[in-house]
Amino acid sequence: MTIVRDPREAGRDRHQDRDPDQDEAFKRDLLSALPHLRAFARGLCGRPDFADDLVQETAIKAWAARDRFTPDTSMRAWTFTILRNHYLSELRRSRRQVDYDPEAVERLLTMKADQEEPLHLADMDRALQKISPERREALLLVGASGFTYEEAAQISECALGTMKSRVARARAELSALLDPEAATIDVPRG
Repeated sequence: MTIVRDPREAGRDRHQDRDPDQDEAFKRDLLSALPHLRAFARGLCGRPDFADDLVQETAIKAWAARDRFTPDTSMRAWTFTILRNHYLSELRRSRRQVDYDPEAVERLLTMKADQEEPLHLADMDRALQKISPERREALLLVGASGFTYEEAAQISECALGTMKSRVARARAELSALLDPEAATIDVPRG
């Protein structure tokens, strides 16, 4: 006679034999990666609310899959991969939806005096969102998150040369978008 078990209990059994110290170390490493994940998520999607949702889902998925994490490897790289994959899944799922953000519209219609720094950041954010998703992701991984080209290529599941090319083209395109008069480099699309 075969006993059918509740699948939710199987997940609990899988983590019952774990060393509490391992879980504590994992939690500590995961918590230290959260600010980096949020910055990466914000750069990918351009929306703080969606970025927070991505980070929350990533943390939940990472915790649930903690037995698959290899100790002494990069928690940041592992969680960035989870976040990226979740983001791409959400993007595919919501391709046909158009979001209306009343706060963003309000920010466009009103502007307070003496806000040059936020304006420059907003310009950078808008320019970053105009770059193709692959190039934006590459630039965020290498330029903003500090990953090596090799780590970024592994996270993005592409060849090292492709990653270097994406970063170089993203930098040139971003530069052209931010200062069109100074741009002398022709950035091919694709």
